[in-house]
Amino acid sequence: MKIGFSTLSLFMNPLEKMLDIAIDDGFDLMEILCEGPYLPRNLLKKENKKYLKIFDSYDIEIMLHCPTIDLNPGSMNEGIRQETEKQTKEALDLANLIGAKAITTHPGIVHRKEERIRNLAIDYAIETLKECEKYGEEVGVVLSIENMPNKFNFLANSPQEHTKIVEAVGTSATIDWGHANTCEKSEDFLKLSNISYFHLNDNEGKRDQHLPLGEGTVNFSKKFLKKVDKGIIELNSYENVLKSKEFLMKKIS
Repeated sequence: MKIGFSTLSLFMNPLEKMLDIAIDDGFDLMEILCEGPYLPRNLLKKENKKYLKIFDSYDIEIMLHCPTIDLNPGSMNEGIRQETEKQTKEALDLANLIGAKAITTHPGIVHRKEERIRNLAIDYAIETLKECEKYGEEVGVVLSIENMPNKFNFLANSPQEHTKIVEAVGTSATIDWGHANTCEKSEDFLKLSNISYFHLNDNEGKRDQHLPLGEGTVNFSKKFLKKVDKGIIELNSYENVLKSKEFLMKKIS
């Protein structure tokens, strides 16, 4: 099992510093959260491309988490869908440039509690993400759709709906095991054959809390961990990332 972490835990640090930390602490993977100063549109500017060559100097596998704040592939607003597609494609371009293997994106949200609106949002999300998947194939980067917590406004909030969207788009899946713990039959998320990697975090089963591993009710049994080829610890605090890494190492030893 390869273990990595999300740069959420080191947000606002320079990329080079985060890479140094990852190497020093023995991580195999790092997922860059593409928000704020790490927005692909900014990093792809001509003046920054030389700086991005730093990735050639590090022996670590990189993933990206697409920008999702204020974006929505299932939006009722066509302009928001178009901007989401544009920024997702920019993330794919950035991944291609720095040698990232895969990028994760959210499937979308709906802001009105009506089933008919929600169903339309799913259709829009599939349509938007299909275009992104085609582009991913062109640039040679895997696009991966993440499952979401069990709330009405989140799309892919159940194993069945996550599978439906992933299969309709024709993409890979990122399994957020903490999100899965808020749903019934969380094991059903593992039935997908095209899982690219996992997000690992903990909670008490009611809501998405992003607790350190072992502090909630999420199943991190040896049986489950044998199914995890690549795991990204996704927490707000780097101290808790290290604590969770230690937890995983004890579990898999």
